[in-house]
Amino acid sequence: MIRIFGYIWAVVKALCIILTMLLWLFYYALTTPILGDSTRRAFALRRHWLRYIGVPFLNIHIEVKGQPIEGAALYVCNHRSFADPIVLCRYLDAFVIAKAEVASYPVINWGAKKTGVLYVKRENKDSRNAVREKMVETIKSGHNVLVYPEGTIGLHRHTLPFKTGTFLEAADNGLKIVPVAIEYMHDSDLWRHHNFLVQFVTQFSKWRLNVKLHFGEVLESADGTWLKDQSEQWINQELEVMQRDWTKINFVEAS
Repeated sequence: MIRIFGYIWAVVKALCIILTMLLWLFYYALTTPILGDSTRRAFALRRHWLRYIGVPFLNIHIEVKGQPIEGAALYVCNHRSFADPIVLCRYLDAFVIAKAEVASYPVINWGAKKTGVLYVKRENKDSRNAVREKMVETIKSGHNVLVYPEGTIGLHRHTLPFKTGTFLEAADNGLKIVPVAIEYMHDSDLWRHHNFLVQFVTQFSKWRLNVKLHFGEVLESADGTWLKDQSEQWINQELEVMQRDWTKINFVEAS
């Protein structure tokens, strides 16, 4: 009975989230002729929605350590759940590099396009190269970019090996990198279901979602491999600290 109530509660959350997103986007469109259409305003729209509606209504309890830096940078984070950007963008104004499939999600795609997303077809080399060029252009124009260098969801205790391309591009262009670690308490928070709606109901049928978020120190180097190794090492060290006597996740054992 409790499980059924949880599923119903998750569906109610989903409907309310969609409704408020539509209202927020309608407000933005309605006021754009007067206030203008800008990245800064779009980020403010997203940040306020997450702070006052998204995170509180979904009852996400975030234990945060550190903070984003002043000035534009490339933020690299391990990837656990579709909720990762919700948690991160509560504190960080950034364009998010997301897989192209997200463009097929109703409402979410509309909101993402309005408030900052760079879509990539990870299996397509030309798409990856184009997104990396856009990433550099975006950061040099003064905006943050958030990327998940594992390239997919990580279900292991530590990260999957990071892809090198993003770090080489950052090194070649003198970009600052900030590593970020994120971890959840419950096994249901990891993105294990291929169907987005099934995953949402599974993840948000419980009363509260507990997550830890740690921002690291700035990394700068002309050596992309060093940037990758340092980012991966720091995030894995933080994951070990986060998981200790806290997480209840059944991780996939490393082969």
